[in-house]
Amino acid sequence: MPIASDRKSGARLALIGVPYLWLAVFFLLPFLLVLRISFAQMDGALITPLLTLSDAVLTFRVHLSSYVQLISDDLYLATYLVSVKYALIAASICLAIGYPFAYFMARSERSWQPALLMGVMLPFWTSFLLRVYAWKSLLEPNGWVGEPIHALGIDRGLAWLGLIPSAEQLMYSPFSLTLGMVYTYLPFMVLPLFATLSRMDLRLIEAAQDLGATPWQAFWRITVPLSKSGIVAGFMLVFIPCVGEYVIPELLGGPETLMIGRVLWDEFFSNNDWPMASTVAVVMILVIIVPIALFGQNQAHARETG
Repeated sequence: MPIASDRKSGARLALIGVPYLWLAVFFLLPFLLVLRISFAQMDGALITPLLTLSDAVLTFRVHLSSYVQLISDDLYLATYLVSVKYALIAASICLAIGYPFAYFMARSERSWQPALLMGVMLPFWTSFLLRVYAWKSLLEPNGWVGEPIHALGIDRGLAWLGLIPSAEQLMYSPFSLTLGMVYTYLPFMVLPLFATLSRMDLRLIEAAQDLGATPWQAFWRITVPLSKSGIVAGFMLVFIPCVGEYVIPELLGGPETLMIGRVLWDEFFSNNDWPMASTVAVVMILVIIVPIALFGQNQAHARETG
């Protein structure tokens, strides 16, 4: 019995330790390296060390100039706000589109669900970069998407709302940027919603209808509250990568859609200012950690109440 108990304890430690080891090696260690660079300075092409030993004196120097510049320069605050704004817009649109689709998938016949799931995951079979590039030709005036938009006069309404620069230009605008992010990250909203809705006990809906609730009342009072965990999970899965998105704003966005991912790229590779770039990255991670912590708290509460 003691041997079996020791084996069970060892298996449990291994099972718990492997994910923590993975996170430590591939998240915590790189983050600490970036954090260390953010407190340094550039000496030509080299990064100054934080610890120096000279004449038997060990000196520890922390440079806060990058953080001071980030706080004092309105450009960085503006790009953070723009990134969060477009991430919230994209996540909200994905929720509005993805919830009905996930609901339809969950209520469809079991034999159809694998095919519907395959349809949701089918875009992942193509390169992310190629799919984003494809929108550049689709949104051209003679493209498959741009042409009907021009024919129906939708572009004039988008120009009036300020979502595109002019009625003839759909590309390099808030509209094309939002469209690209919604198209790219919509599956990340549909899949957790489908997983939640497909596990829901339909007898609760029947009980509500037996008590006099209309289908609409049963949906808002039973289905939506029970799918809250899927809504939160899908929202976070869309919001978090959209905040730090670089490829889509670079290929589809315009100058008025400058997001923090582009600023990060410029600091690293154009300005060669690694401490400033690391500072931007550290603050961006802290911005993302807040919704992750809220998501974790929501999941823990759901497990306790469930």
